[in-house]
Amino acid sequence: MVILDNHLTKPGWCCSNNDLDAFFGYPQFDALVWVKGLSKMATLFRNATNVVGMSLRNEPRGSRDYDLWFRFMPQGAEAVHAANPNVLVILSGIDFDTNLSFLRDRFFNVSFTEKLVFELHWYSFSDGGGAWENHNSNDFCAKITEKVTHNGGFLIGRGFPLILSEFGTEERGVDVNGNRYMNCLVAWAAENDLDWAVWELTGGYYLRTGQSDMAETYGVLDSNCKDVRNASFLQKLSGIQYPFRGPGLRTKNVLIHPSSGLCVTNNPSDNVPALRLGPCPKSEPSTFNPQEGILWINKMCVEAPNVVGQKVKLGVGTKCSKLGQISATKMHLSFTTSNGLLLCLDVDERDNSVVANPCKCLTMDVSCDPASQWFKVI
Repeated sequence: MVILDNHLTKPGWCCSNNDLDAFFGYPQFDALVWVKGLSKMATLFRNATNVVGMSLRNEPRGSRDYDLWFRFMPQGAEAVHAANPNVLVILSGIDFDTNLSFLRDRFFNVSFTEKLVFELHWYSFSDGGGAWENHNSNDFCAKITEKVTHNGGFLIGRGFPLILSEFGTEERGVDVNGNRYMNCLVAWAAENDLDWAVWELTGGYYLRTGQSDMAETYGVLDSNCKDVRNASFLQKLSGIQYPFRGPGLRTKNVLIHPSSGLCVTNNPSDNVPALRLGPCPKSEPSTFNPQEGILWINKMCVEAPNVVGQKVKLGVGTKCSKLGQISATKMHLSFTTSNGLLLCLDVDERDNSVVANPCKCLTMDVSCDPASQWFKVI
């Protein structure tokens, strides 16, 4: 599937607040010419069945003149619809497309229905340079997902499709900010069952900002545009690659481990049923009621061990352990042992089994990463 994206007025690298085409009315952003261009492109690709949508403008920025947005975005939408009534019409917000909150109390009318889509961008630097590294991941993830929901996620609750159309991070594995942000983003995207597009596929550029053969460290592919740059990054994305709900799907609740992109399921190879991670499409249905605190996996409940490092077993209901969501993200699932130890579900990376370990990084501490103990109830 292809989405056509009106990125810039003139070819170049995007973006800054001072660009001459940053917003309607800027020297290189003539809104009337823009509307004509959208109509022309929609007409040109009208019979291309793999073109499913048109994004009207990438990352409006600089100005916050909402009146101009409300004046011209509907005009662009109508131009695309008139030229191609079958294509999705995708609208960006302001502040580099991180903010659609101005639609909370004011909206607009268009002549068509059931094809208006909104898009949102989210990077680690959207939250401030170095912010993820300088804050506790639980506290900051909870704060930022609340902000992202306020700025755009609220549209889902109002019945509008929302695409996370740009996100990504440095993929050499050395960016602490990017690594922490990605775990939070995957959890939020899974919870909201978002469609998405990652920046980016290619591993380099023939020419960018005057530099030839420039590497793209955000690229999924290596600089040879053949090999995968970071297999664990792709594995993480696999957790949100398949829809969790929607038309024609058998609805089931799952427990996703954002760091690995895998979901909690039963380990059939153990003599005693135990929890392990596996591909989300093949995971068994789970149920967790926060008030009750019982985690059920395919009609068996979690029986937490009393010893640190032991596997978490499943039983038929006589010894169910009560789990609590004790961090700001609600992604730490904890329990208290018979001798008073507070432990959390964790993952043994050697075999992807779910084990019990002391809870870590619950709040305040900025030096550690809680990702192995994050489980998102979907």
